[in-house]
Amino acid sequence: MSRWHPFVSVATVVERAGCYLMVEEDRGGPQSLFNQPAGHLEPGERIRDGALRELREETAWQVGITDYLGLYVYQAPDGKTFHSHGFHGMALAHLGNELDPAIRAVHWLSLEELEALEREDRMRSPLVMKRIRDAIAQRFYPMDVIHER
Repeated sequence: MSRWHPFVSVATVVERAGCYLMVEEDRGGPQSLFNQPAGHLEPGERIRDGALRELREETAWQVGITDYLGLYVYQAPDGKTFHSHGFHGMALAHLGNELDPAIRAVHWLSLEELEALEREDRMRSPLVMKRIRDAIAQRFYPMDVIHER
């Protein structure tokens, strides 16, 4: 019997002066796509630690994670199911490290710029704007709703 295994990922919404920290990725299509700093959880890694690692690797920003946005479940067109833990945080310092090679560029984009990209179908998944809209609406949960041993 084959067991179903969802992919566990983390993503963080970071807002500064009305703009959102975004990564631009080349996904092999005709246009690049945009996402929050996000990625898969590594074996044995705590969820919050995974989010902080992805932020450093993909944006070279140190971020203070302040809130939990929740668990977002997404079934991709290829049939894969993702359980994505969403976080909200604030930018603390630019670290200057090299970026993950999959990242084409890092941007601070306004909501209007993001909505224009959404209309052009340039978001990595529908979860990208859902997390931003949840953060704008302050749909936050305390970090202690995550129980890890």
